[in-house]
Amino acid sequence: MTKESSYTAKLPEPDGTYHYTPEEDAIWGELYQRQMKLLADKACDEYLEGAKTLDLGPDHVPQLKDVNRRLAETTGFGVEGVPALIPPSRFYELLSQGKFPLATFIRRREHIDYIEEPDIFHEVFGHCPLLTNQSYANFVRRFGEKAVSLGKGYSWHMFRIFWFTVEFGLINTSKGRRCYGAGIVSSPNETRNAMGTPGVEFRPFDLMTVLRTPYRIDIVQPIYYVIDSFAQLETIIEEDIAARITEAKALGDFAPTYEAKAS
Repeated sequence: MTKESSYTAKLPEPDGTYHYTPEEDAIWGELYQRQMKLLADKACDEYLEGAKTLDLGPDHVPQLKDVNRRLAETTGFGVEGVPALIPPSRFYELLSQGKFPLATFIRRREHIDYIEEPDIFHEVFGHCPLLTNQSYANFVRRFGEKAVSLGKGYSWHMFRIFWFTVEFGLINTSKGRRCYGAGIVSSPNETRNAMGTPGVEFRPFDLMTVLRTPYRIDIVQPIYYVIDSFAQLETIIEEDIAARITEAKALGDFAPTYEAKAS
């Protein structure tokens, strides 16, 4: 989260507006149209409805002040522009305040299919639609509050909860299993992988199992955890997280289901 970035954060004008070039608007539009077509029968209804509520579209990069206003009107959540890579402590602090930290730059064309660090497409298109769902927004805020209260010694395991829900979560619906995690809905490769690649493992969400599951950020995921409702997330985050993390540390991690990253 704190390594050097090859991108520079955009800074707002005095009125809170961020300037994007025609090429940057075009990149947003290509990404938006590609993903919305792919997600029509793969994302959960709450995500698709949230994208409409935020009035996201292909014409231009959304302005953070507009996203912030629409979120405030629906669930009381908000957003705050930040450099792409911020310390975990700051990340958790913002979530605890009901503000989702958003990178303000958009990827260059050579990175249009994959970018390891978060850009505004991943942040707004991926994360923000579901923040219009009250149960989900409540979970994200409480997650931040718990992470802040527990401190650095629990940070790594806390992020595993975040990884397997907010970033790469799936949900059971009346239409079948659907994706909601930002890392899935903002990536065509991850969407296809999560919704139909043979050999991928789908596990019911269990907090202890999640806390013991390692992951890599630079591959499509071999394991996804599936919830039954967003209200379930509100229940999960009210567990005694400190005790569960302590237990998970004592038990140790499961063996990775992926190859080690080449050095």
